Amino acid sequence: MNSLIRAIHRWTSLVFSLAVASIFAGMAVTQLPEWFYYLPLPPLAVLIPTGIHMFFLPYLSGQPKGVAAAKGHA
Repeated sequence: MNSLIRAIHRWTSLVFSLAVASIFAGMAVTQLPEWFYYLPLPPLAVLIPTGIHMFFLPYLSGQPKGVAAAKGHA
C-alpha cells in the first residue's frame, strides 16, 4: 500500500509541476483564460493527503527505524 501511495504522489507531483509550468509559460506568451489558473488545484488536492500520509507514516508505525550508529550504538 505504501508503494502505491508513493507512486501516486510521485506521478501527481509531475502533473502538478507541468500544470504550474504551463501557466508560467502561457503567461509569457498570451492572455490566459481564467479557468486555466485552476488547473493545478485537482493535482494539489491529491498531493496534500498523500504527502501528509507519507510525512506521518514513520511516526505512526510504532517501530523505531534508523541507523544504529546514529543512536549511539557501536
